Amino acid sequence: MRLWSLHPCYLDRQWLLAVWREGLLAQKVLQNRTKGYKNHPQLMRFRTSENPLWAIGYYLREIVQEAKNRGYVFDSSKIGTIDEVTKIPVTRGQIRYEQDHLARKLLIRDSCRVPFLKQEPYLLHPLFFEVEWDIEEWELIK
Repeated sequence: MRLWSLHPCYLDRQWLLAVWREGLLAQKVLQNRTKGYKNHPQLMRFRTSENPLWAIGYYLREIVQEAKNRGYVFDSSKIGTIDEVTKIPVTRGQIRYEQDHLARKLLIRDSCRVPFLKQEPYLLHPLFFEVEWDIEEWELIK
């Protein structure tokens, strides 16, 4: 499961579809509607937010918007109710790690997106804001 801190505009079609599916799975986990993935590290930051279900809903809503911008149709009725959401911090080290990880994947599948990914200033998913520090402790480094 990969729930990117980066803005979904950087994702190629395959990653956008994957993050949609994985975000819906994360929502089910947070709703206690599945037995698997309960301890997945990617869910840690959602669980520590003020309202995990609103946070994952907000996350998914932005994925739906990016899909719409590209002419795709994702079923937004699958997203739970969302109210005020407090932004979640993400470390600069985590952002850099995700940029490098995504760039390696895109070199294989959609190399035209790599230069765009490396431009400054980079965009984060609107749920997150950047803070100083190293890679997040929940990240499984490969």
